[in-house]
Amino acid sequence: MSGSLLNYLQIFISVLLIVTILAQVRGQGTGLFGSAESSFRTRRGIELVLFRFTIFLVVVFIGISIISVRFF
Repeated sequence: MSGSLLNYLQIFISVLLIVTILAQVRGQGTGLFGSAESSFRTRRGIELVLFRFTIFLVVVFIGISIISVRFF
């Protein structure tokens, strides 16, 4: 039973991760990769929060994936 709970949690985190990554790309400017001048600027405010939240989600996603494969 808890294996399916981990699968649902993994799907939810992956969707949340996709949304946060798309929010970062949308906030960076015109293109998908941004312009050259925006590559070297510092993150402030909501950009910094989104960046750290993305890292947190990736770590949680990888952790749940390892637990799911290892134990279930």
